[in-house]
Amino acid sequence: MNREAIERYLEEAKETQLEQLKEWLRIPSISTLPEHQEDVLRAARWLADHMQAIGLEHVTLIPTEGHPLIYADWLHAGPDAPTVLVYGHYDVQPVDPLELWETPPFEPTVKEGPQGPDIYARGAADDKGQVFVHVKAVEALLATEGRLPVNVKFIVEGEEEVGSPNLTQMLPQLQEKLAADVCLVSDSHILSPTQPVIIYGLRGLWAGQLTVTGPRSDLHSGSFGGIVHNPNQALAELLATLHDEQGRITVPGFYDDVRPLTPQERELLAQVPYGEEEALAETGVPALYGEPEFTPVERTGARPTLEINGMWGGFTGQGFKTVIPSQAQAKISCRLVPDQTPERVYQLLRDHLEAIAPPTVRVTLEDFGGGLPALVDLDVPQMQAAVRAYEESFGATPLFTREGGSIPIVALFQQVLGAPVILMGFGLPDDNLHAPNEKFHLPNFYRGIRASIVFMRKVARG
Repeated sequence: MNREAIERYLEEAKETQLEQLKEWLRIPSISTLPEHQEDVLRAARWLADHMQAIGLEHVTLIPTEGHPLIYADWLHAGPDAPTVLVYGHYDVQPVDPLELWETPPFEPTVKEGPQGPDIYARGAADDKGQVFVHVKAVEALLATEGRLPVNVKFIVEGEEEVGSPNLTQMLPQLQEKLAADVCLVSDSHILSPTQPVIIYGLRGLWAGQLTVTGPRSDLHSGSFGGIVHNPNQALAELLATLHDEQGRITVPGFYDDVRPLTPQERELLAQVPYGEEEALAETGVPALYGEPEFTPVERTGARPTLEINGMWGGFTGQGFKTVIPSQAQAKISCRLVPDQTPERVYQLLRDHLEAIAPPTVRVTLEDFGGGLPALVDLDVPQMQAAVRAYEESFGATPLFTREGGSIPIVALFQQVLGAPVILMGFGLPDDNLHAPNEKFHLPNFYRGIRASIVFMRKVARG
């Protein structure tokens, strides 16, 4: 291992790496819009060709019922060497509203920010830039040393932004092909360019739709008000039973499966510099809400939620219409923590709502499904390899936290592949994911390449 050679290579390759990333970012691989189907395929072919060019092998576009998966590997570290599986996605979100972009979303633009240069483009941080970190790490090692310290596999999908339906369905069939000792995912953020963080837990998700039905059709409120239970009112009454005044969920049995936080976890989460003051400043609300016995960091990453995401019924247009609607509806979702399951949460909600529904209306709860939460053991050696990788490349020991959002494929990898999943992100909290002016901090891109190299070396040593 020649550290000087690889450092020299990385320094000299910066401009080329950036231009290659720009080339990939110019392809509008928006998976959710049918008119971009050819662009999504073009983005997949671009990455596959690039992987082939840098020395990865068995590069394959695996067809699915939607957009293809990209597989590639390098398996010459030896049968006793560990295998790292890198996961990412090459599809991106739509760009609407276009008028809010300061630069064209698919014309990557580098601008100087308060902490250094940022590259602006859709997909810059989510997730093309972060996937490219690991591609460039592999290229650097092969170019300078002719080999990798570990066996490496890549699986990069084109449907993450639409829920990974085909990878989810095909993963059991790909179990042997993707077998690995650790899965490495870079689709998250750190706290700042000087403070990395490792996300060791992700919440799961359940979603559904509640429908309250009263009369056969909308009624005149003057003729029937007073004898018909208004579905809007009944919906509000039902939803009001889901929480107490401090935000605790009151559905019977909802917390029964929640795995308690350990004292060690609470101590680690307490080190994350985010509390009431930061939450108030970020959200603009007059006061925080939720379980008072848990901190904001614990509530947003390690506690389950039940949210009403939308409500409608009756006349909502301009002006006024005195109507008792036939139906009122609400979208409901729950963020889940270990050991909750979407199926169990749906059953609990359905049973509760049916039990308390008044005889004056009919109540149905539709199940939209969801995904399982994920939690990685903090003591596995691969987690310690990630710690060392951040320390050597960013110059700071990472903090540990749980993420409030959901990446269902992480739990699925744990289930099917039986390997720990390390979330080693390089984005920043203000990268505007899914919003106009998405960006990726370029110093993080270059540090990320070094971190990936260090991670592979540390994993090789066990």
